[in-house]
Amino acid sequence: MIQIVPVKSKKDLGSFIDFPHDLYEGDGNYVPELFIAQKDLLTTHPFHKHSSLQCFLAYQDGKIVGRIAAILNNNHNTFNKRNDGFFGFFDCVNNQETANQLFAAADKWLKDKGVTQKVIGPVNFSTNEASGLLVEGFDSPPFLMMTYNAPYYADLIERAGYVKQIDLIAWHWDGQAYDDKSVRLLNALQERLKRNNILIRKVSLKNFKEEVAKLREVYNSAWDQNSGFVPLTDAEFAHLAKDLKLILDTDFAYVAEQNGKIVGFGLALPNFNEILMKVKRGRLLPTGIFKILFNKSKVKSLRIYALGVIDGYRKMGIEACLYGSIISEYKRKGFTHAEAGWTLENNTLINEAIIAIKGDPYKKYRIYEKQI
Repeated sequence: MIQIVPVKSKKDLGSFIDFPHDLYEGDGNYVPELFIAQKDLLTTHPFHKHSSLQCFLAYQDGKIVGRIAAILNNNHNTFNKRNDGFFGFFDCVNNQETANQLFAAADKWLKDKGVTQKVIGPVNFSTNEASGLLVEGFDSPPFLMMTYNAPYYADLIERAGYVKQIDLIAWHWDGQAYDDKSVRLLNALQERLKRNNILIRKVSLKNFKEEVAKLREVYNSAWDQNSGFVPLTDAEFAHLAKDLKLILDTDFAYVAEQNGKIVGFGLALPNFNEILMKVKRGRLLPTGIFKILFNKSKVKSLRIYALGVIDGYRKMGIEACLYGSIISEYKRKGFTHAEAGWTLENNTLINEAIIAIKGDPYKKYRIYEKQI
């Protein structure tokens, strides 16, 4: 008999966070999330100031066999003029009845909260956080801040009544197999931009707080037409920036600025999942922190995390300069492969630009929906 239990205590929360480690034990492509980061996300993240969630665990014969979170994102509904709910943090053994009962518990909680339209997922709060179910590309580990799951999850979700809403694409480059046109033309493109008083520069850590405030405006403007987008609040963006600063390499963080106004930015991050794979059960103590510190310089893959330009400044060559600057450093520092991800499958402009620099669409993630 399957029993669905709402997460209420610290012990329940610990079990909720740890379940994937047991489920994926022995899977060479699984990367454990840091316990401290997951606990923060589920309890003290600024999301909780405006929205809410409820986590559930599935038990069978006293053993955890699944988990899910029902998520009510009020800011998403206000911005998109919707009355939707979300599911996230879904992990489950390959058993349809277990999955059905988890989804039923999430649905009931959302209905009780007044949701009347769709349930969307998997997203862990919104598309600003970890999103999408891996449906293609199971033969390699996920890059930093990307999701991972077993292939059978798609069947569990679809048999529970969900249909595809949209796919997200992750792009890959191996070695030097990229078009370096943007690198070769970088100086000429930058000179052209200077004639419009547009400067490409590195993010300043000295003035990081001021930079973050300006970058939030660009982020919320550059991505606001994306499907399902919800603007980040000041507190949410500051929280994200604080986390990213811990792993930031300013050689891969650039802004485009015109007369002091930031009009675009490009950010790539060293793929610390290479190290996190070896941090047992996501615990920094007693030895995990040393693995991170001692192996930092050994990371040889890079994730292009975000690249955006605000309306009115697109197609001026800013995007090419941002890409060219990142690629130049990738080559100089001897990185061996890179991922750009994710992009929406219907974002023709950015996808064609990535194809033009020989990006390989090697992983696909899916967001599902169903009427509640």
